[in-house]
Amino acid sequence: MSLKEKFNQLEKKNQQAEQSGGEERIRKQHEAGRLIARERIELLLDAHTFVEMDKFVRHRSINFGMGENKIYGDGVVSGYGKIDGRLVYVYAQDFTVFGGTLSRANADKIVKVMKLALKTGAPIIGLNDSGGARIQEGVESLGGYADIFYLNTKASGVIPQISAILGPCAGGAVYSPALTDFILMTKKNSYMFVTGPDVLKTVTHEEVSKEELGGALTHNQKSGVAHLMADDDENAMMLLRELMSFLPSNNMEDPPLKPCMDDFQREDISLNSLIPDDPNKPYDIKELIIKVVDDQNFFEIMPAHAQNIVIGYARIGGKSVGIVANQPAHLAGVLDINSSMKAARFVRFCDAFNIPIITFEDVPGFMPGLDQEFGGIIKHGAKLLFAYAEATVPKITVITRKAYGGAYDVMSSKHMGGDVNLAYPTAEIAVMGPEGAVNILYRKYNLSDKEKMEKLNEYRKEFASPYKAAELGYIDEIIYPSQTRLKLIQALEMTDNKSEQTPHKKHGNIPL
Repeated sequence: MSLKEKFNQLEKKNQQAEQSGGEERIRKQHEAGRLIARERIELLLDAHTFVEMDKFVRHRSINFGMGENKIYGDGVVSGYGKIDGRLVYVYAQDFTVFGGTLSRANADKIVKVMKLALKTGAPIIGLNDSGGARIQEGVESLGGYADIFYLNTKASGVIPQISAILGPCAGGAVYSPALTDFILMTKKNSYMFVTGPDVLKTVTHEEVSKEELGGALTHNQKSGVAHLMADDDENAMMLLRELMSFLPSNNMEDPPLKPCMDDFQREDISLNSLIPDDPNKPYDIKELIIKVVDDQNFFEIMPAHAQNIVIGYARIGGKSVGIVANQPAHLAGVLDINSSMKAARFVRFCDAFNIPIITFEDVPGFMPGLDQEFGGIIKHGAKLLFAYAEATVPKITVITRKAYGGAYDVMSSKHMGGDVNLAYPTAEIAVMGPEGAVNILYRKYNLSDKEKMEKLNEYRKEFASPYKAAELGYIDEIIYPSQTRLKLIQALEMTDNKSEQTPHKKHGNIPL
């Protein structure tokens, strides 16, 4: 074979690999409103940076006629490229080839890029669009999944792992994403379930649609399995790029530092009137967040789930920060099972990847009720307590209003290792609200309405304020709300070189 023939052979094989499952299947994918694997990668990565690996890998199965049906790439496109100039590894399942099902061969491709990501300290992004294990391969396919799960766990806390669900993902196909740090789903075309509607109908006689069982809205709103929701594939890739801009490449690096054009000294006088005079009136904590962060840019995580707590990323003074905030506009900002788990996982991720945590606190306590107690609020609330206590990154807390009972302790108080603890003059730091406290303290006395009001005012003055805590050193500074941005920037600068040694241990036993 001449040199020209060899080059022609390479060109032909490249073309065969890049046509995936063929024109007809690509057309069907597009008609369903979904892009194919290489189109998604092209949108995700910086232009002309993708380097594909294992392009010519094919499955090795001979059962059920598979020996005569071999396609280059075998249902997954894998390799590496750059996002904003930083190295990332990526694999994208190709639904046009065997429905994106996992074979031993394409599991090996995924394992290869995961191992390289660990070796080089770079994030791994999985674009999932898979029918699950390839039935024709049996245990080989299951073994491939187990290898991926093992590496997901090994990489946890070492490199960021991000999953996008861009089509139907069932069975084993959902567990690798569940082990990663963030899951994004597209609104119309993505599904996640362990067993699909047909199996459910057969086994439990329950009838449910794919959307109700495992659609994007279900997992973003109800189950809390997913963290982000995109309109379509294009929007999904843009959201992934934005998320990556806040994260370091690995646990040994600091998050990216961006030039800050927003005035460090900027004050917003409107914040002085944000907190209502009536302590029972709600307000939107997001208004506070947006007004103090750089360029009013707040990237919220899990916005539709457990809305009584707000989590997300922003920059303050050019530095990437994780924000946790009670939301008085939803359930009065109370802590319950879902909000505790939502915030705890976020705090642990930030701590693993050196992202400072800023906490805005306005919490009346933990949610009462049989459902909460039977559901394990004690255990789940302890997750958030454990996460904050365990975190060694800079922890800065601003108490805007209520900080009652055990919830005061949990929300990154000075006693939980808070580095800088600030409070507004409107802060109320006490075991409980004045009404409840007076009812308990004076329950043996038959107080008149006038006497009760006097006791309420006395309690508010003595305990329902930030000054008692400030006298004890539990609050470092009482600040004007308008100065919040400046005070946070000063605190971040002061804690920039924070170093904290923890006792040597294999790992803690978080109350799961």
